[in-house]
Formats: sequence, C-alpha cells, structure tokens
Amino acid sequence: MTETTRLKRLLEHFDYIDVPEFSDYRKIIMLLVIAGILFITAITAVVLGAYDITIPQVYRTILTHITFGDVSNLEKLHNTIVWDIRVPRILLTIFVGGALAIAGAVFQGVFRNPLVEPYILGVSSGAAFGAALGIVFPAIFFSTQLSAFAFGSLAVVLAYMLARVRGETPIVTLILAGVIIGSIFSALVSLLKYISDDTALREIVFWLMGGFYYATWSDIWMIAPVVIIGFLILWALGWKLNILSMGDDEARTLGVNPEKYKFIVVAIATAITAFAVSLVGIIAWVGLMMPHASRMILGPDNRFIIPASFMMGGIYLIICDTLARTVTSAEIPVGIIASILGAPYLCYLLRNKGRVIFG
Repeated sequence: MTETTRLKRLLEHFDYIDVPEFSDYRKIIMLLVIAGILFITAITAVVLGAYDITIPQVYRTILTHITFGDVSNLEKLHNTIVWDIRVPRILLTIFVGGALAIAGAVFQGVFRNPLVEPYILGVSSGAAFGAALGIVFPAIFFSTQLSAFAFGSLAVVLAYMLARVRGETPIVTLILAGVIIGSIFSALVSLLKYISDDTALREIVFWLMGGFYYATWSDIWMIAPVVIIGFLILWALGWKLNILSMGDDEARTLGVNPEKYKFIVVAIATAITAFAVSLVGIIAWVGLMMPHASRMILGPDNRFIIPASFMMGGIYLIICDTLARTVTSAEIPVGIIASILGAPYLCYLLRNKGRVIFG
C-alpha cells in the first residue's frame, strides 16, 4: 500500500473535508506561514491592553531581557506590564492552546472520530474535582494545581482500566468508560459546590470557566518542558498515529502494535491536557476545533497536523484571551470567549461541509 493510498484511507473518518493533494514542500511552507501568523498575533497581543504601550517600547523591553541587557535602563512601569504580566500570560496561552490542540488531534486520530476532544476520557471532570478539593479543603490539599493534575490523570487511568478487556482496549468501550468516569467526577464536583461556602463556591466557578488571570513566569517554567517534550514525542510518532487512524487490523497488518502505541500516545496526550487544565482551568473547543482547521488546510497527515494544531491552538487562545481582557473593563473568563467563538465555527463546518481554505 502506497503512502498516498494510506493517507486517503484516513479521510474515510474525516469525510467532512475536501483537501487538494499538496506536496510536503508546500505543506512546510504553510506551516511557516502559520508560525508567522502566531508570531504576529503574539506581538499584537503584547501591545494591546488597558495600558497603551507602543511597539518600539515592547520591542526594547523584550530585547533587553532576552539579550540579558541592563533592565535598570527600562521604564519600570513598561517593564512590569510587558515582561512580568503580558509576556508570560501570552506564552502560557500558546502552551495551553497548543497542548489542548495536539491532544485533540491525537484523540481524534486514535479514536477515528472527528467529534472527539481531549476531555473525552474524563480528564476535565477529574481535574475539576481535584481543583475543587484544593479550594474547599486547602489544609489537606495544599496545592490546587497539583490536586487538579493528579485527579485529572486518575480519571483517565480509571477509564482505561474500566475499558480494558482481555488485554485489549476497544475504542468504543474506552469512550463509554470515559463518559462514565467523567459523569462520576462531575457529580462529585457538584457535591463539593453544595457543601462549600460562598467564597469557595465562587472560586470553583471561576476555575471551571478557565482563565489566565494569574499567569507568571513560574507557570511557564512548569508547563514548557512538559508540553515541548510531549509535542516532540507525538510529532515523532506522527506516522504511527496515521497507521492507528486506519484501525487496529490495518495497523497489525503493517507491523504496528496498536495497543502499545495507543497507550503511549493517549498517555502523553492525557498528561499534557491534565497539566494545562491544572494551571488555567477548563477551556473548551480548542482541542475540538483546531485539529479540524489544520486538516482543512493540510490534509489528514498527522506529521503536519500536530505542529499545525499546536500553532493554531496558540493563535486561537491568544485571540480569545486578548478579547477577554480588552473588551470590557472587567476581565471575562477566557473559557466563555472560546465557547462563544467556537460554536459558530463548528456551525460553519456543518453547513459548508468544510470547503477548502487553500486551493
């Protein structure tokens, strides 16, 4: 079976798109264009905000820091706003958006279902329960982020154990197990809301809506290694993911152990999703939409979908977060903006059957 034939087989599971046959060279050019858009979007987001700062001031501040220049020569207010507040926040949106988008691409490929998202196995409900425990019982669960990450990961482990039958993990059974585990943790979150006081309840609600309010450089140092390593591994396994997308029988025929590689890619995608959610709360739609947008541009090959999804996830969340902090004087939770913008996008896909963007 030729490479072209194999890739065409992938389209059977994503028949809402009609992508022209592009050479790898042209796809690389498109990736570079997307990277340029990501850079421009990030710089624009640094400039925009309640306090007006010009592009030269932003450039001077960032250049001074990355070249280890004399920070004392910078205006203190500009340095604080640009380097201590806006830059780490924008970097965090890139890493979180990228993590959710590539996790969505992986889950959609493994489960061969275009409606699958990173939260399908209950990671969001588990993380929400862990965060709620940290908020309601701070003396026991001293770190909300750690608790959210632990319970998010636990939810997926429980779903995987529940779905495993005689050494195999059927896709449909795994999805159903994820729904069951997610429902249980959602019920437990509701229970914690019921018994919490007004202050804790408000904090839980804001966490569930997602946001980058308190982004710091320490968050970047925590999430960057996890997401970068996970991204590189998944990118290297892009061709294996292509084969997994054809089904278990086809994968075995081509000499790939589907159980082994499904476990590896799902575990990595779960880890980066749980880490992202533990830092900023639940942000919907990114992991569902951005892989679709990437396929519309580049086709079904996961070797290109994974990097494209990462960058487009970052672009989308930067736009959502910039709107969240600039539209009104009071910051809107970014999860609300992401959902408002996300629903019409999927309606467009549904109505237009994914008409080609390029070509």
